[in-house]
Amino acid sequence: MQGRLRIAIVGYGTAGQAAAIMLHAQGHALTVFEQASVLRPVGAGFLLQPTGLGVLARLGLHEAALAQGQRIERLHGCNHRRRTVMDMRYADHAADSFGVGMTRGSLFNLLREAYADAYAVHTGICIERIAEDGRGLLDTEGNCYGPFDLIVVADGAHSRLRGSVPKQVQRDTVYPWGALWCLLPGDDWPHSCELRQRYAGTREMIGLLPVGQRADRAGRWLTFYFSLPGDQVDAFDEPAFARLRERVAAIWPEASTLLRDIDSAQQLNRARYRDVVMRAPVHGRIVFIGDAAHAMSPQLGQGVNMALLDAEALAQTLAASVHMDEALQAYAHQRRAHLSVYQRLSRWLTPWFQSERSALAAWRDAGFGPLARLPLARGQMLKILTGTKTAWWR
Repeated sequence: MQGRLRIAIVGYGTAGQAAAIMLHAQGHALTVFEQASVLRPVGAGFLLQPTGLGVLARLGLHEAALAQGQRIERLHGCNHRRRTVMDMRYADHAADSFGVGMTRGSLFNLLREAYADAYAVHTGICIERIAEDGRGLLDTEGNCYGPFDLIVVADGAHSRLRGSVPKQVQRDTVYPWGALWCLLPGDDWPHSCELRQRYAGTREMIGLLPVGQRADRAGRWLTFYFSLPGDQVDAFDEPAFARLRERVAAIWPEASTLLRDIDSAQQLNRARYRDVVMRAPVHGRIVFIGDAAHAMSPQLGQGVNMALLDAEALAQTLAASVHMDEALQAYAHQRRAHLSVYQRLSRWLTPWFQSERSALAAWRDAGFGPLARLPLARGQMLKILTGTKTAWWR
């Protein structure tokens, strides 16, 4: 696109950070808003898939990501009776394929250091709505900003700004399930290259993901998470913490020893998730990216990867198009099929692992393992895992 655009980016999570790097490199004038008073990461560790790692490679951040994170070669899940439910190896998809476990802090710092104007991010400003003309922004204090040629909304799953375009929102609900999580020392964990999960029916799921280094502490670390109904996550207290420890010891004794230094409910972070579908991520000169546009259950582990792909697609279509409207429509078209696949899969798959439908657990435990050994099904599962499935028919 010819000319220097005045672009506002609302939100400085992964999607906003990546968009800032790419659009700044194209020479656009950026104004970035972040509601937190201090720039810092939010959220648990995550699994960077080959798709997301490819975006970082094109930003020149591939080696730094590998140095900060932990290479993951296998996903292994079994039930509390040790029956294998899921066993997928990246090498079965492609010989050079792997994931990277990372902390949010490591990726946040990586992207912040790659953005030369990170010092100029406007912190402590909560953008509440978009002006009626679609060109300006208003914060909770009544201040106005703009006008802008383009507004990039990247304010996360619980986006305030979706309310400014209600006709574009097809679905926006809170998942009835959530999770408790924390970072644990992982230097002695024997499964350093594997994401490991343990299931007890459909009501309880424990996961341990090696995530490499922390930004603030030495050593190698794991993200521990325990899935629970959302109301139990919201009301989590000391008696609930005692019950959690008992359940971990019963379901996964090997993991229980890792919690020896966790002695309070306050040491566990709470996470709630949304299911968001927009009819289109574009409305006039406004474009939604990342979780603000398509939040979903973390069951498929694609949130960060989708955010990076969104930012890259937006930058590419802006660079390739002469007119803004053409660029934004090209962006929406380019991302539509990929997002649709994962949104539907997430909605279909989640109840098998997180729901009150206990009967599904028996079918899952009996069927997922044998199904995954069939060549066609295994190939499709690996495409889903690696983030490379782009349409239902491929």
